Amino acid sequence: MSKILYITGSRESVMTLEERRAWIRLVVAVLAYAAYAVVVAARAAGGPLTDVPYGGVLLLSVGGAIAASVLAETFLGGRSREIDVRDREIGRFGDHTAQSFVVIGAVAGMLMAIAGWDHFWIANVIYLCFVLSAVLGGVTKVILYRTGMPW
Repeated sequence: MSKILYITGSRESVMTLEERRAWIRLVVAVLAYAAYAVVVAARAAGGPLTDVPYGGVLLLSVGGAIAASVLAETFLGGRSREIDVRDREIGRFGDHTAQSFVVIGAVAGMLMAIAGWDHFWIANVIYLCFVLSAVLGGVTKVILYRTGMPW
């Protein structure tokens, strides 16, 4: 496992703080959304999803993901807080890439509200797009840390 995350301790193979943060946020986003989806599906028990009380679980999932990320970054982040030019470029590129899903989610939620869709679907499309944004940003950053910037 340490070889995958190359945190073995040799100077050349140490994962930077920002790459570690990207991994943590990526994993936490996927796990939190998966837990939310499982709870909502279990509550539906074959019935219509729009009848499921989802608000508390959704807020708990978002809050839990934020708290888990902060805790994981605190305990797994390491001591070094140095951020270099490469970290900034990768962070900026990953954030710009991920913003597309935030915009897609906002526009989709707005159009669904105008069309009179149920609140369940509007909230879930927006939440799904937030998660996809976090996943796309995390994957982009991890790939760039592994392969380098394309220019």
